[in-house]
Amino acid sequence: MNKKLVDNLNEQTAYELYSAYIYVAMAAYFDSVNLPGFAHWMKVQAKEETGHAMKFYEYIVDRGEKVVLGPIAKPHDSFSSPQDAFTKALGHEQKVTARINALYEEAKKVKDTATEIMLQWFISEQVEEEKNATAIIAQLDMIKANAPALLMLEQVLAKRGAE
Repeated sequence: MNKKLVDNLNEQTAYELYSAYIYVAMAAYFDSVNLPGFAHWMKVQAKEETGHAMKFYEYIVDRGEKVVLGPIAKPHDSFSSPQDAFTKALGHEQKVTARINALYEEAKKVKDTATEIMLQWFISEQVEEEKNATAIIAQLDMIKANAPALLMLEQVLAKRGAE
C-alpha cells in the first residue's frame, strides 16, 4: 500500500476513537443534567464510533500493514443545552465526512481500488450520521423551551438500539 495512504488510514483510526471520546463527553453532559435518554443515545453513538475505528484497524491489518495509534485529544465537554451538544455533534460529523472524502480521493489518486471500495461504506455511513444529528436538531428546534416535549424526545432517544 501507498505509505501516505496507510498513514492517513491510521490517523483516521485515531480520529474515529476521538469521535467516540466526544460522544462519551456528551453522554456525561446529558447525565449531569438528568437527561439519561439523551445520554443513552450518545453512549450508543460512542460504541458505533469505536466500531468504525475497528473497521479501519482491521482493514489496515488485512492489507498487511501495521496499525500505528496516535494520541487522542481531550474532547470539548461543556455544553449550554441539548441543542448545543447536537449542533456540535453535527459539526464534528461534517468534519469526519470531509476526512473520509479526502481519504477516498487519495485512494483514487494512488489507484488503490480496494481502499476506495472499503471507504464507500464509510461515505454512506456519514450520510446517515449527518442525517441523524440534523433530525434531532430539527426536533429540538421545534421543542424550544417546551419541557414536556423535551421529555418526550428524551424517551424516544432512550430507546435507541432497543428496537
